[in-house]
Amino acid sequence: MAPRKKSRRIAFVGAGVLVVVVLLDFFLRDILPDSSIRQLLMLAACNVIVALSLNVINGMAGQFSIGHAGFVGIGGYTSAVIASNLHAALGGGDTSFGRSFLVVPVCLLGSATLAGIFGFLVGLPSLRLKGDYLAIVTLGFAEIFRLVIATANAGSDASGIGGALSKLGGQNGYQGIENQGVPLYAGPFWVFGLAFLLGVVAWRIKFSGWGRALRALREDDIAAAAVGVDPTRYKVTSFVIAAVGAGIAGGLMGIMRDGTPVVNPDSYNFQASFDAITMVILGGSGSVSGAAIGGVFITFSIKAIELLQSTDIVQRLRRLSDAVGDGSAPILVRIGALVFHDLNALRMIIYAMVLVGLMIMRPEGLLGERELFQKKRAKG
Repeated sequence: MAPRKKSRRIAFVGAGVLVVVVLLDFFLRDILPDSSIRQLLMLAACNVIVALSLNVINGMAGQFSIGHAGFVGIGGYTSAVIASNLHAALGGGDTSFGRSFLVVPVCLLGSATLAGIFGFLVGLPSLRLKGDYLAIVTLGFAEIFRLVIATANAGSDASGIGGALSKLGGQNGYQGIENQGVPLYAGPFWVFGLAFLLGVVAWRIKFSGWGRALRALREDDIAAAAVGVDPTRYKVTSFVIAAVGAGIAGGLMGIMRDGTPVVNPDSYNFQASFDAITMVILGGSGSVSGAAIGGVFITFSIKAIELLQSTDIVQRLRRLSDAVGDGSAPILVRIGALVFHDLNALRMIIYAMVLVGLMIMRPEGLLGERELFQKKRAKG
């Protein structure tokens, strides 16, 4: 009786979420007329997917990856290219909700597949590398991906791989076929719906036998192998799963409604990877709900700093700091000039201070491996 009731409850919740995301797709513009707020909410949902996927590697498997932005970028470019070509094949026109069921699944399937393939290739070194050495490999992969696209000769008539890369726009970014902009098909239905669905998948992975095996490898891979856990299979597969999730997140960002119709390589630099790591560590490595909280917090903090930079007070302080922040000024004045000139530097300082504080006072993160809605086990 209990399993049947549980199945009914899950089906009821799933149906409720489906109804909510459909209504959001139709009425979110009426509820929130400001497109920047809608973009912020959907970007937060995409970042939740990024954090959930990285949590599989860094949290559950205990592998240290700092190049997750590379997989997100692969998903973003793949989705944008597929969407642009499908949009042209369908005759252009409006990016309607009905047509999104033809475009978005194909885009995300391509993004997930290509990112998963690269995840497999990057995951192979994890069999012999750990810690800092594996981190260098993943960082190198992400930077190679970004620089190959950024340094491609845009508009070149070359054939083969060089010609294909030149069509991605180089440093200016990919702007669709004939630079008409990437068609933005992924609305609230797809973004929020997939964030919820992948959150459920991440939850199921954690509390399945697979998740327990990953955590056993994280604690002691030799002891785990002694009891029948295959390190090769689990480590490589964890990279593939994480890369697929990042590819889906990047695919949604590339064609997200109310977003910018350009996919730029600078969006996938080391700072993007650092943001993803901060999401996981802040919420708690190994915690699904913690990763989701971290994704939302980091997204809103970035937006808050962007809004702060555009305020009149900061503009005046920036002009003042530029006037007094020369080489002869005291060191504190010069630091203040640097901060007000680019508040993103302040954001990185704050993140670093938060992470250092967490490592000292609560090294397991806000939730550790616990979940917000997890029942406490009875003692004894």
